[in-house]
Amino acid sequence: MLPSYDLAAIVARLALDEALADAATQERQAAVAAILRAPQDGHEAEILLIRRAERAGDPWSGHMAFPGGRREPADPSLYYTALRETMEEVGLDLAQHGRLLARLPDLPAVARGRRVGLTITPFVFALDAPEPPPLAPNEEVAEVLWTPLGPLARGERVASYAYQHEGQAYQLPGFQVGERIVWGLTYRMLELLFGALHGT
Repeated sequence: MLPSYDLAAIVARLALDEALADAATQERQAAVAAILRAPQDGHEAEILLIRRAERAGDPWSGHMAFPGGRREPADPSLYYTALRETMEEVGLDLAQHGRLLARLPDLPAVARGRRVGLTITPFVFALDAPEPPPLAPNEEVAEVLWTPLGPLARGERVASYAYQHEGQAYQLPGFQVGERIVWGLTYRMLELLFGALHGT
């Protein structure tokens, strides 16, 4: 476990894998951006989360998530998908204001307990500007928030999410962030990030 979760310590721990080429796959692809910043008080780094808008037909409607979405045919890479989707969803230009720190392992997307034929690639970015431009969420985003990474990584915000599926009740692992619970795919991505930071 890191002694400190300030941005400099995180940047030093995450070794960017130069093999950023996308693997060949027949599945649909998506990419998300886990964005870190140094808060003005200089303490532990914060990570950006969004709450997806309630939308009919969206299996992740209303979930806490990272900015991101599906790869379009014109996207030259998944990295580009992460940049484009972040700009569209929250108005943040990572090509100008961010620095790529890591590409985390791909995750198969699961909705309602089943794989949906979609692979998601999480990219980790750091904001270099001390005061990046204000966020401008679009209609796909109901809420944006920055939350300290340290309490999540240290297990201080462990929570469970009550989930109903086909008549069965489940308690799924998650993190408490304010009044929200981060669970499902975004919880798994955070676990991948913490594994990279902790060398596990």
